[in-house]
Amino acid sequence: MEQDTLQIRNLKTQFFTSKGVIPAVDDVSITIPKGKIVGLVGESGCGKSMTAMSVMQLLRKPGKIMGGEILFQGKNLLQCGPKELRHIRGNRISMIFQEPMTSLNPVYPVGRQVREAIMLHQGLDKKQAKEKVLHIFRQVGIPEPERRYDAYPHQLSGGLRQRIMIGMAMVCEPELLIADEPTTALDVTIEAQILQLMRKLRDEHGTSILLITHNMGVVAEVCDYVYVMYAGKVMEQSETYELFRNTSHPYTIGLLRSIPQLDDKKERLYSIDGMVPNLLHLPKGCTFCNRCGHAAGRCKKERPDSYRINDLHSTRCFLYEKGGQPDEDKCK
Repeated sequence: MEQDTLQIRNLKTQFFTSKGVIPAVDDVSITIPKGKIVGLVGESGCGKSMTAMSVMQLLRKPGKIMGGEILFQGKNLLQCGPKELRHIRGNRISMIFQEPMTSLNPVYPVGRQVREAIMLHQGLDKKQAKEKVLHIFRQVGIPEPERRYDAYPHQLSGGLRQRIMIGMAMVCEPELLIADEPTTALDVTIEAQILQLMRKLRDEHGTSILLITHNMGVVAEVCDYVYVMYAGKVMEQSETYELFRNTSHPYTIGLLRSIPQLDDKKERLYSIDGMVPNLLHLPKGCTFCNRCGHAAGRCKKERPDSYRINDLHSTRCFLYEKGGQPDEDKCK
């Protein structure tokens, strides 16, 4: 049996503030098989990016990983020293960050920044590295790549900066690519081009991809598996087709109902009632209970485990405690 590229097991990441401890990532487990694209979805503030930053070990104080394992091809990254992590990051594991302006050095041309990454990890000389940079710039749809090579970040649009970051992450052909909202600033044409490039990276090089997004349409198009996060926890996980065919958790159902439909004649879009809870003051029971139309007494007192619906699908909801079809009496 082929080894999974990444296994996150019971990961706990907390932020220690003057007001209390914030459980940003609370007992999260995610598996990314080799050569598969795994989607991580949910509202802003649910812990998606903190999960990615924990994997890369780029957390800043007061954030700290308090438990769990992060196994990259069987090796626990939490036990690696700084030197070993520097060799893995950017070479074997790459990340596309959500905001490129905070990731690019403002005082160096963008082409030089990508070139240095290639020279560091692949041992090419300046000329060879520059040719590879120009090639990847063309692949990610950057017009006039020779001119953009010498441009500074502030001279480029947000969309171009994002494509530079995508090129930098892909140029070393990593074994694992973590993409945090990689197409948010791009128009639909470039979005399609970038998603196709990710599929090509997966198909031709066997790259595994963790795709963090709030766009369920993107998930349906490119992902093999999906994890739905809410308030620091994974609420539902499934193979993609199974998730859309047999959506189980009330939160996931709400996310799907919020997608605009071309034939929808209603004047107002559907929205999930309420707000994401303050992580300093989470409900005693299910973290989604204050926004859930099925919530009853038990949901407000106890936190549900993750219950298996079938071999491809599990959900964190008392309705599915026995698996299979929902048992609404379980919430009473």
